[in-house]
Amino acid sequence: MSNRTLISDTELRRGRSRVVYFATLAVVTILFVAVFVFPLYWMVTSALKSPAEYALTPPTFVPQSFEPGTYAEAWDQLQIAHYFTNTVLYALGGWLIQLVVDVAAAYALSKLRPILGRLVLGLMLASLMLPASALLVPAYLTVSDLPIFHVNLLNTPWALWLPAAANAFNIYVLKRFFDQIPDDLLDAASIDGAGRLRILWNVVLPLSRPVLGVVSIFAIIGIWKDFLWPLLVLQDPESQTLSVALSRLASVSQVPPTEMMAGLVIASVPMIIVFLIFQRSIISGLSSGAMKG
Repeated sequence: MSNRTLISDTELRRGRSRVVYFATLAVVTILFVAVFVFPLYWMVTSALKSPAEYALTPPTFVPQSFEPGTYAEAWDQLQIAHYFTNTVLYALGGWLIQLVVDVAAAYALSKLRPILGRLVLGLMLASLMLPASALLVPAYLTVSDLPIFHVNLLNTPWALWLPAAANAFNIYVLKRFFDQIPDDLLDAASIDGAGRLRILWNVVLPLSRPVLGVVSIFAIIGIWKDFLWPLLVLQDPESQTLSVALSRLASVSQVPPTEMMAGLVIASVPMIIVFLIFQRSIISGLSSGAMKG
């Protein structure tokens, strides 16, 4: 059984249609590659230039000078190791807390079916309609004076972890996947004496590895690439993330622009590697809960 496509196989067998189809496909592919890959190429090659060549007008697209030592200088001069470690710790802690909160919320909404559960889910999804900038002020006031406890969380990891803990998109993705798990499995475990938490740990989570992997990747990448929120809540230079530290150093110190480009490349490499390795897992994990079976 043939797959349905935009252009039928009969049309593709015709000489002119085949040429037009593949020419259009090649042009679109080249344009997409240029739009997404060229900024990365420019960033990598700019770090290999000398400061004089970097400042040339018009710029050189292929470096005439080759100075790979700029990356080592940026690593030492910009203290990238320290800020890189900060970012890794923030990403791992945020991933763990976000996974615990989102899995618990999705499991409750999907399998425990609380009163007004659909209303709660609707309100969660409604929060996705709000621009992130609209939530900055209330979120900042919350972490600066945590309600009930009256604790100031600024310049601590909790200022990053708590606002990111309840992610409406991740909860929705997890709930959709949990909905596809047959209730018969949970009922059988319950008859054997398993409680709600044990069913979650021994039945639901082992079956949910694909979607858990997707949520984990989204959580880590979200914290790693975030800039505006860490800029607001991490004002202590020693506690800043890599992206915030690079921005601060670029504005307050005499850092050569090539070293700054090298620092940006180093900050980008981990997430690019994560995406290249797990891109198939992201697609399969998001689509695994779309259909039953």
